[in-house]
Amino acid sequence: MDYTYIVKCRDGTLYTGWTNDLEKRLRAHNSKKGARYTRSRTPVELVYYESFDTKSEAMKREYQIKQMSARQKRHLIDSFIKTDPHFPDHVV
Repeated sequence: MDYTYIVKCRDGTLYTGWTNDLEKRLRAHNSKKGARYTRSRTPVELVYYESFDTKSEAMKREYQIKQMSARQKRHLIDSFIKTDPHFPDHVV
């Protein structure tokens, strides 16, 4: 399984990425071994994710999300949280 995800950084900014191991990737971000962007903005908090069958699908979705405005991303996150009342309890 591959994932596209958004984390909220300590400074309130959003970072979008993809991974094949969501929990491991979040640990990497928070231990400052993740993306260069998040290293100085820890801790990060998972606020959105989608799962895909292939790496290619996850990477395409990552690109789509990165083209969105901050407002569009926040709307996506809000919609996701409203449709999954157990998020993030069942993820990490």
